[in-house]
Amino acid sequence: MTLAENALGTRINRREFLERVAVGAALAGPLSACAPPQRRPPNLLFIMADDLGYGDLSVTGRTDYQTPSIDALARQGVRLTQAYAAAPVCTPTRVALMTGRYPARTDAGLFEPLTTHPTGLSPTPPTLGLLIKQQGYETALIGKWHLGLLPEFHPHRHGFDEFYGFLGAAADYASHIDTEALEDYFYDGDRPARADGYLTDLFTERAVRFIGRERTAPFFLNLQYNAPHWPWQAPGDPPYPDSLRWDKGGSTETFAHMMERLDLGVGKVLDTLRERDLERETLVVFTSDNGGERFSHMRPFSQGKMTLYEGGIRVAAFARWPGVIPAGATSDQVCVTQDWTATLLARAGAQPDPAAPLDGMDLLPALTGAAPTRRDLYWRITQREQHKAMRSGDWKYLATADGEFLFDVAHDPGEATDLKAAHPDVFARLKAGYAEWERGVLEPIPLEPKFR
Repeated sequence: MTLAENALGTRINRREFLERVAVGAALAGPLSACAPPQRRPPNLLFIMADDLGYGDLSVTGRTDYQTPSIDALARQGVRLTQAYAAAPVCTPTRVALMTGRYPARTDAGLFEPLTTHPTGLSPTPPTLGLLIKQQGYETALIGKWHLGLLPEFHPHRHGFDEFYGFLGAAADYASHIDTEALEDYFYDGDRPARADGYLTDLFTERAVRFIGRERTAPFFLNLQYNAPHWPWQAPGDPPYPDSLRWDKGGSTETFAHMMERLDLGVGKVLDTLRERDLERETLVVFTSDNGGERFSHMRPFSQGKMTLYEGGIRVAAFARWPGVIPAGATSDQVCVTQDWTATLLARAGAQPDPAAPLDGMDLLPALTGAAPTRRDLYWRITQREQHKAMRSGDWKYLATADGEFLFDVAHDPGEATDLKAAHPDVFARLKAGYAEWERGVLEPIPLEPKFR
């Protein structure tokens, strides 16, 4: 056989032959002496909205306002149709992102949410920012932290070279005062920050500055917008006189203005990537930390934040990386927050600490067209009302104060029909599987007094 013939004896030209050799070498990886030069690790931009309901984007069904920038991002990459948050509330989902593990494996992940406690997420074993920084990345976290107020839990300790945002659960968009403690937890690095402006705009401006810098190393930017989390304030609104009374304010019009400003901010950040000619060198992910609440739309799912019904944990999620991830595609891969950790670490060439193995999976195969991988996922929340849930294939086991249920969420996303009597074997299997998982995680902490 000559170089101009393949194994079947079919003649091929030189260009086709060389292309096949290059593809084979790329698939073979480092074992091949002829492998082409490795592509530089990509920049990583992870954008997380706060309390964004699944249907709060025009691309996912909202009609009373438009989100053109985020919609465009979804069209330019892959939409994940079965994406979940690790929890239906802020702190445990952020714990899952930083650790790549179920929140219930970590002390800080047991707080739902972590407010003014002296507890926080330990940087040992090393978490997401530090693991990526160790690979030579410039790192920044801009926006909401919510993983501990004390210096030992500061984002700098977690490997983020730069931090600009607030440390607590939520902040007034105008005054920047923490809405739980009514204290100032707005920081630039490790010093209190003083800035005039609407929080969403301030985070956008800092993100644009970070991306726009000249650099030789790749960057990892974790952009944690607090929008559209309460207090519900539009640009130009005055500070709340008492932000703890968040449930008394807001309107659908105010919520729309908040979402429009979030979309505008995302658009400016993505424009900066394009202007710096970094689009093809940057993996961009957009998602939410949990489902929404007042003024949000979760349809076709039921209920919302602080519950383990689909409306509390199903989230919009998109990924874009031109030249690697196909545009205009969808994936039915069931995925969860800690999968993004595994995906980001893999792109940076980082390995988790052996003391804290990942619960997440690298999503790049699914993002580039591979068939979905079947898997089991687990959730638990205990602070307002104990909910337990497990998803296995299309089946979902759910336990609440109202009883235990079995749903086929592929055909019944609104969880309207309990099928445990019709499928007792499936119900028993999932209930037993959940119990086995729960034996391997930490015990929940006692209910906070306000929820007793």
